[in-house]
Amino acid sequence: MSLDCLNNSNPHLKAELANGILTLAIDRPEAKNALYSDLYIEIEQALYQADASNDVRIVILRGANNDFSAGNDMQDFAASLKKNISPAGDGAPFLLLKSAAKFSKPLIVGVKGVAIGIGVTILLHADFVYTDTSAVFQIPFVSLGLSPEGAASKLLQQRAGYLLAADLLMSARKFNAETAFDAKLVTQIVDDPYAQAAQMAEHLNQLPLASLKQSKALMKADKDDIVAWIDHEAEIFMQRVKSPEMVEALTAFKEKRKADFSKFN
Repeated sequence: MSLDCLNNSNPHLKAELANGILTLAIDRPEAKNALYSDLYIEIEQALYQADASNDVRIVILRGANNDFSAGNDMQDFAASLKKNISPAGDGAPFLLLKSAAKFSKPLIVGVKGVAIGIGVTILLHADFVYTDTSAVFQIPFVSLGLSPEGAASKLLQQRAGYLLAADLLMSARKFNAETAFDAKLVTQIVDDPYAQAAQMAEHLNQLPLASLKQSKALMKADKDDIVAWIDHEAEIFMQRVKSPEMVEALTAFKEKRKADFSKFN
């Protein structure tokens, strides 16, 4: 299968294939690599094509600069609300998350700077995640009047335990690399996440891909259940999108003020 991402005209996604290692680098520094509908779909398609391509053995996902991703581009998100997408799991962010969940080959993520929203939840579907002490993480959905996505309500609880998962999902607070490590969102805190991601990719590249894929398949035997949970969360998420709390959050964002949810409580 051809890799369309290598000829991608979108300046916000850089793709490079070298010796079986496909590096996908989000390159939108002016927006801290915030994602929008077309960019979600381009990364999703790159993962599906990489999974099917004999030319790709390993994928690295990272920022091209000093951020991983600030999550959803709020202006694009507000515009997307005018579309009636059914089922909800067919929305662009959820399609990307499902492509990561289904990816059968090693998926390595390098995180610098901000990792917000889907910039965190996609980590739950990676095999290796490297970050440095500059990283700032946040799962902000509750503070936007929304609910978890990407099977975070299930996977984060399994990894971090209920109390830490509840802290990170329900408080919507920002947290540092050490807390991300404690929550088992990252493999290791290193000086240079991009160099470490490349080093691990080179190491894995020396191993038999069939064995790597089989090992991953055994560890992720519940993959279909996870994909179904992503769809389930998506339905609830999109119901919350219609809530007055979400309207207040978007209005506050546009007016550059703190959201006031007191009238809804």
